[in-house]
Amino acid sequence: MKNSFSSLSLNRRQILGAVVAASVMSSAGAVWAADEAPEAFIKRITNETLDIIKADKALRNGDVNKLTQLVDDKLMPHVNFRRMTSLATGPAWRKATPEQQKRLQDEFKILLVRTYAGALSQVSDQVVVVKPLRPGQEDKNLVVNTEVRGKGDPIQLDYRLEKTAGEGAGWMIFDLNVLGVWLIENYRTQFTKEINAGGIDALIASLVARNKSNARNS
Repeated sequence: MKNSFSSLSLNRRQILGAVVAASVMSSAGAVWAADEAPEAFIKRITNETLDIIKADKALRNGDVNKLTQLVDDKLMPHVNFRRMTSLATGPAWRKATPEQQKRLQDEFKILLVRTYAGALSQVSDQVVVVKPLRPGQEDKNLVVNTEVRGKGDPIQLDYRLEKTAGEGAGWMIFDLNVLGVWLIENYRTQFTKEINAGGIDALIASLVARNKSNARNS
């Protein structure tokens, strides 16, 4: 089967921004008050993230196993990954079986982790500036805009958040924008092609093949 995911490769600046974004999400391990402002949430976990990366040589060198463990421990509680995967999959998500949905989530996570792991060494002296929140946004689809600043031009990096209710309420991340490219929109185009060609199973097979290829090259 021809793998169509090679066209999803990002340039170096996009990867650097995405690495900071993915690592930012990974550092959000503590439970904070539900009334924490979204800008404060992003600023807090951003500063924690940069400190973690700069202090951990294995992460800077792209240790895939260590990064995967970090994501499993810290990322999942603060990212609505089910929503992220369902949005990337599109209408076909509702027709997928629970087993297919689980496999899609698992393989999509592996794809994202391995895509960014090799670029962690690029994080060095960067700082992240959180911009003032645009007024009038809804809690279920709120965007926090930031810039990653270091050597070279600033990198646009935006987070789409939703506010959760109940015990442990707070902010959840479900989409990322790196240099004007939203992650969900970027992957939805490719996912739709795979689904139209062979259904959900074809998409899963392509993700599996891509992940195996990345594992051999890591």
